[in-house]
Amino acid sequence: MRIVIGEDSALLRAGLTRLLTDAGEEVVAAVGDAGALVDAVERHNPDLAVVDIRMPPDLTDDGLRAAIAIRERHPETGILVLSQYVEERYAAELLGRESAGVGYLLKDRVADVADFVEAVRRVNAGGTALDPEVVGQLMARRRRDPLEGLTPRERDVLGLMAEGRSNAAIARELVVSEGAVEKHVNSIFTKLDLAPTATDNRRVLAVLRWLGVGDAT
Repeated sequence: MRIVIGEDSALLRAGLTRLLTDAGEEVVAAVGDAGALVDAVERHNPDLAVVDIRMPPDLTDDGLRAAIAIRERHPETGILVLSQYVEERYAAELLGRESAGVGYLLKDRVADVADFVEAVRRVNAGGTALDPEVVGQLMARRRRDPLEGLTPRERDVLGLMAEGRSNAAIARELVVSEGAVEKHVNSIFTKLDLAPTATDNRRVLAVLRWLGVGDAT
């Protein structure tokens, strides 16, 4: 996998580069501001961009705006956003667009190397990787609940799906069989009226409905 890193902290930028290189991935560019990030993606056409939300020049949402611009110009490039804190508006804006191949993690998660590398690879494969804190806060801010028909166990399953967990990982977390998880997932799709199609990822659509962002609201 070819990766571009956008992070204004030189120490974290070097650490991410070393971590991903040690994991067998190729970091083709590591830059410190939003403009350089967009330029690096244009130049290298990477598989994935790891992006800090707050970057120069303004140190506000420059990284997020760069990430959105990258997805508009290069929809095949995965985006994994890193943030010091949960910033609900930014998370909702990012997830409310094309959500396949998108992740939002707190920087603290980088310390768990195995989980971070797994999240990077999941996003590159077209999945999602959401920090549990992000999931919790977005759930709390929903203005309405379209999911009243779900059972408590189905809600547990959908919450873990929102974190980007696979059926196997959900089964381990809930101490049930993968077959039981698959039945819960299919029930969720049915109750949320998410019929199978050739173009839509039903897991992503269910998660968006759960989080109350984007068109799913």
